[in-house]
Amino acid sequence: MAFKDYFSRQAADYASFRPTYPAELFAYLASLCAETDTAWDCGTGSGQAAIGLADYFQKVIATDPSEKQIASAAPHPRVAYKVAAAEKTSLPPASVDLVAVAQALHWFDLDQFYAEARRVLKPSGVLAAWCYNLPRVVPEIDPLIEEFYSHTVGPYWPPERRLVEDAYRSLPFPFAEIAAPAFSMAAEWDFQNFVGYLSTWSAIQEFIRQRGMNPLDLLLKALRPLWEDETAPKRITWPFSLRVGLVRSRE
Repeated sequence: MAFKDYFSRQAADYASFRPTYPAELFAYLASLCAETDTAWDCGTGSGQAAIGLADYFQKVIATDPSEKQIASAAPHPRVAYKVAAAEKTSLPPASVDLVAVAQALHWFDLDQFYAEARRVLKPSGVLAAWCYNLPRVVPEIDPLIEEFYSHTVGPYWPPERRLVEDAYRSLPFPFAEIAAPAFSMAAEWDFQNFVGYLSTWSAIQEFIRQRGMNPLDLLLKALRPLWEDETAPKRITWPFSLRVGLVRSRE
């Protein structure tokens, strides 16, 4: 399966402006594992999940097929970054306690990835995959973001994006699934941080590539008066979805 690279062009911005995940998520995932020696953060991007996992696991192996994403990842003494595909790694069999996939499962060849996850996980290991959808700011701003997402750049989203919109519910997940608790995902951002986050959207980058102009320009004109003070932070929230399963040995 060819690597679909939608993020290398904006790898530096991705590292700077993507939201982080709640610490409670990583504590919960660690609590499910019989041991917390090694976690594999698959499709790590610039390492947002890997850094969070490192607070709870002795070692985190963080892989991504994009060299530019790995080059932009934040260093951590317990995180080992490697350029590798999700479907085939050099990890030894039965060597990992947790496989975590943050906002990336929809890009994988699932049959191959699930086979690799079963291969590298220890007996009764845990596989967790999560995603988040459109940000919510305030009632005046949210409809503009939705319109921009669905119509302005809607045709430029890759088809896999629909799986995120569906909160991964339609993805096959052939494991002993656990009913996970709800987690909230939020950030306090000023206007420039929010704009930086929007600029990382793959559909915006594809729009620019095809049409030679930035569709954000018109959106920002509409957003600025609604934000009022651009230096004042607003609370941004994202709908967050998590699927967790036990991958028993030789399942």
